[in-house]
Amino acid sequence: MRVMAGETVDLIATDPPFNKGRDFHASPESLTKGAKFQDRWRWEDLHQEWIDRLEDDQPRLMEAIQSARHAHSAGMGAFMCFQAVRLLEMHRLLKPDGSLFLHCDPTASHYIKACLDAIFGQANFRNEIIWRRTAAPNVSYRALGKVHDVIFWYSKGEEYFYEQAYLPKDDSYLSHYSHVEEKTGRRYQLTSLLSAAPRPNLRYEFLGVVRDWRWTKQRMEQAYREGRVVQTKPGNVPRYKRYLDEQQGSRVVSLWDDIKRLESTSKENTGFPTQKPLALYERIIKMASEPGDVVLDPFAGCATTCVAAERLGRKWVGIDIGDKVAEVVKERMVREQIPLLYKNITFTNKMPRPRQVKKPASYRCAEPRTMSRQEMKEFLIAKHGMQCQGCDRTFDIPDYLQLDHITPRSEGGLNHISNRTLLCGPCNVRKSNVLTLTGLRRLNKKQGLMAKPSAR
Repeated sequence: MRVMAGETVDLIATDPPFNKGRDFHASPESLTKGAKFQDRWRWEDLHQEWIDRLEDDQPRLMEAIQSARHAHSAGMGAFMCFQAVRLLEMHRLLKPDGSLFLHCDPTASHYIKACLDAIFGQANFRNEIIWRRTAAPNVSYRALGKVHDVIFWYSKGEEYFYEQAYLPKDDSYLSHYSHVEEKTGRRYQLTSLLSAAPRPNLRYEFLGVVRDWRWTKQRMEQAYREGRVVQTKPGNVPRYKRYLDEQQGSRVVSLWDDIKRLESTSKENTGFPTQKPLALYERIIKMASEPGDVVLDPFAGCATTCVAAERLGRKWVGIDIGDKVAEVVKERMVREQIPLLYKNITFTNKMPRPRQVKKPASYRCAEPRTMSRQEMKEFLIAKHGMQCQGCDRTFDIPDYLQLDHITPRSEGGLNHISNRTLLCGPCNVRKSNVLTLTGLRRLNKKQGLMAKPSAR
């Protein structure tokens, strides 16, 4: 994702690892045989570069990760760090009106949401979708059966594409349309015309009945002339004639219990251990994108999102570490009878050349980092001692000192030891208001906080 140009993707629909604490393997002799991934996480295995970047550039996000680390476990913190560096890239790649649909489950969904709020902003949270993946609960004698997954929907901004989804008209829906019009044979139901709340400005007499109505009197009279307002007998409250053939069905809400998980006998089944049904991702793609839009899945797996996007006329990009992804995509296209010329699909296992685009401040660096954060801290302690460079206090324990920039990187400061300093916690908080170390020292001097005695 780091070599892709920013703001080029309309929709990201992805199903990453869930932190289940186990290893997953594809079924033997299946289309995806040999596919496997490890869903176990240790803080010690993290790339130091990830931690450094998050601490430098995303302090709020790092707080959410550390919260998961301390409240749950170091493994959960490691999992969240793994997710966070990828979610930052997803946010960068989305167009201003794009959306992210992230699939997870209650194992870590509450921690993931904290990270998403820090990256996308809580105001851009749209829905927590509950997908009831199975009707048969897991056997448990000391807790409720676990039958659902979670899908978080975030938009990148206030303006975003959304197309209302509807459920098919099943027998339960059809039963509400019990009347049949004699002349046309059209099925209909009679629905209320009354206001749900008191509306004195719409209180008037119509067909001998005085009520607070939903419509103005002019609109009511027009509908009556068109035969859409029915009074079954004098004195009864008039009702509206709603035809079945004019309805699209029940609106899809945040509980999705109509799409079932894949059975082992399904023709969709590729043997991939965490495969999701095409219908699930087709619904997401229809809701949040238009034909011709670009859909990305950074955890493509057995290419369900890619196949769903192709079936719906979207452009798509899939990324996965599996060795057989290209073969799986081709075979699934054949299975779904998609008329596709494979020469129009580019498969590569080599890192593409980065696009020549302006990158955000968090990825610009005039000088390469030559030390890790820990090495920088040790270097500065050896040079200045365990002394805060903002208030001059000396500490007995290095944990009280925090590594910070002298000039913020967002203003062009170098990500190099020459632009680093050590501050105590209170000074680091105050510096966020004055930005530079010089401004902090002036503020401390003005407030009489310089040259205090040694402190723990």
